[in-house]
Parts: sequence; C-alpha cells; structure tokens
Amino acid sequence: MKPSARAEKPEAQGPAARGVRADAQRNLDALLEAAKAVFGDKGVDAPVREIAARAGVGVATVYRHFPQRSDLVAAVFRREVDACAAAAPALSREHEPVEALARWLRRYTSFIATKRGLAAALHSGDPAFDALPEYFRQHLEPALQSLLDAAVSAGQVRADVEPYELLRAVGNLCIAPGEDGALHGRRMVDLLIDGLRYGAPGAGLAPGERRRAR
Repeated sequence: MKPSARAEKPEAQGPAARGVRADAQRNLDALLEAAKAVFGDKGVDAPVREIAARAGVGVATVYRHFPQRSDLVAAVFRREVDACAAAAPALSREHEPVEALARWLRRYTSFIATKRGLAAALHSGDPAFDALPEYFRQHLEPALQSLLDAAVSAGQVRADVEPYELLRAVGNLCIAPGEDGALHGRRMVDLLIDGLRYGAPGAGLAPGERRRAR
C-alpha cells in the first residue's frame, strides 16, 4: 500500500524542523549567555543591542524571545539556577562526597557573582520576579541536600547543617565586590568547608579508614 501524503509529510519535514529547533536553541543559549555576561559587567539596564551583538543575533531576536527586559533577567536567573543544580549529581558521580560538596559550593560562589549582577532588578519589586526566590529554593536546596546527605553518610561532614542556612552563609561570605571580592569569597568558602568537617566522625581519615569507621 502506498503511504499517504499525510504519513510522508512529517518524515520529510522532520529533519528540517529539528534543524530549525536546534538553531533556535543555540540562538537562545547564546543570547542568555551574552545577557549574563553583559548584566554582570554593566548591570541589567545595559543596551539590548549590546547583548544582541555579543550573542551574534539581531535585536529583533532578543525581543521575539523576551518582549520585556524583566523576561530576559528572569530567564538568565533561572538558567543559572538550573546549571548550578545540575552540577550536583555530576559532581557526585565523579568525586568523593566531601570533595563533591566542596566543588559544588565553589560552583555556587560563581552563581552568587551572577546573582549580584542581577540583584538590583531582582529586588526592584517588579512582580515579574516574585516567583524567583521560590524557584531558587526549590532547585538549589534539594541539590545541596543530596550532597550533604552523602557527605554525612560517609562521615566526612557534620550532620547538623541545613541546606538553606548553608546557601545563605555562602551568600553572606561572598558580598565583597570586585575581583578581590571573588578571591575573598572563595577563600571564605574554603574555610567554611573546613568548618563543616569539624566534628565529623570520619574527618581526617583515609577513605579505607572511613569505610571501617562507619
């Protein structure tokens, strides 16, 4: 039986459609990455044409995806939250629990730097940003909780720390501005990680010794 035209049409157009979607996604990713960089350098009021030029797209493309500037700011924030949360399971697969936790907290300091560039807008009272604090907690708290649970189970960190208080602590340690501020923040986070180890049953033991201690 000869296939109907309707059956043939999706197959004929499928690869082209997927190519268009892939191009659109690349443009969107480039746009959000460019917006993150420009917002970090010049604030969220930077000209849209500068973001478009950095992304290699037209200004019309920016407005097609994000009709309002607040839409773009919120999208950059959510993208950075998603990337930070997604790093947790990847680090858990590649490193010992306490090392995965330490690397994730350092990764989180980079997120804080991005958030600082968006801070004025995020705290402006614009209702477009009302859902972002909850988005932050819903994604980052479980990611950090999984890392803490693994490190506690391994006897590598103390068990009396909640993920949200740790997120807040890192944020408070990373408030100094400028390049020196970033170096200071990383230094403070390293000290915080040392504090998490204090009192842990397996702190200071080699991996084989930690397994015997549990």
